[in-house]
Amino acid sequence: MAIRMLKTAKPSKLIFIVVLVLLTLGICNNSPALEKVVVAYSGVSGFQGPLWTFNDLKLAQKYGLDPETVMIVGGQRSIQGLLSGHIHFNLSSATPVMSARRQGADLVIVATGLNKFPFSFVTQREIRQPAQLAGKKIGISNFGGSNDLAVNMALKEWGLSRQSVTLLRTGDAANRFLALSNKAIDAALLSPPSTTDAKAMGFNILAHMGDMRSAFPQTVVSVNRAFLRKRRDLVKQFIKGYSEAIYTLMQSREVGIKIYRKNLRQQDVKVLEDTYDDIAGKFSFPPRANREGLRTAWDFVALEFPGSKSDLTAEQLIDESLIDELEKEGFFKSLRSK
Repeated sequence: MAIRMLKTAKPSKLIFIVVLVLLTLGICNNSPALEKVVVAYSGVSGFQGPLWTFNDLKLAQKYGLDPETVMIVGGQRSIQGLLSGHIHFNLSSATPVMSARRQGADLVIVATGLNKFPFSFVTQREIRQPAQLAGKKIGISNFGGSNDLAVNMALKEWGLSRQSVTLLRTGDAANRFLALSNKAIDAALLSPPSTTDAKAMGFNILAHMGDMRSAFPQTVVSVNRAFLRKRRDLVKQFIKGYSEAIYTLMQSREVGIKIYRKNLRQQDVKVLEDTYDDIAGKFSFPPRANREGLRTAWDFVALEFPGSKSDLTAEQLIDESLIDELEKEGFFKSLRSK
């Protein structure tokens, strides 16, 4: 019918019909298109709570984003994704970003959601004091990563040398817990839900790394600097959504437990409560980097890559100008006032 009207209408009426159709389409489709982005993260653990909140509460869509979230185990693979443009945002510890930066990759950290190690130092039941770690075997996920650095910083805080213990690469949290259970190692860094199971089995929680003096950029949001220059507006929208996710998770235990129940696929209420209580209060809002922790991690990475660029500083790795803008615009204040 509409086609017949267009064919038979006079020129003046034709213009009127076309304008009417365009206006109608505009009214029916007045919502802006969502920007598709790919977000990578490194594993399944309680400190991924802000990202899960960002997705589950549709905060990405609230800020105009349509995210595809992918888990990529191994820092090198996610860095390659950033550099190739297949990944837009990478959530990981700062160490793989720093390693890439020292080797010439033009990456930048735009936000830091967690400035504390999310691990507990779990030991065999007979090890009750840090001094008893001397001569013992400690399992870590890999050398050169946040596990490795956390152990080194804990040993330093306790007055123990690295040479006084043996570090063994035992893989992910499940494998570290298994090695601890089989007494293949004497200690390991674990986080909930593994720590809940460890306590139930009689293992000792020697210390929570988040309660120690050491700061560390455990969860940073990194992007390709070229992408930041080209799509600064989009990066800003992501930071807004991610920041609201952090604040929401920190403020609501009920919401947090629901988020963890779904994403950890865990029904045990005790485990869910332990997970939330263990980590929720340690997130950073606004998501700024702890400068001391940043420099500590930077110096640690420098030891791993002695031939890398020595003229760089840790501060050159971060760009918090978007967070500064949001602060001036009152965005963080508006979330606190809700």
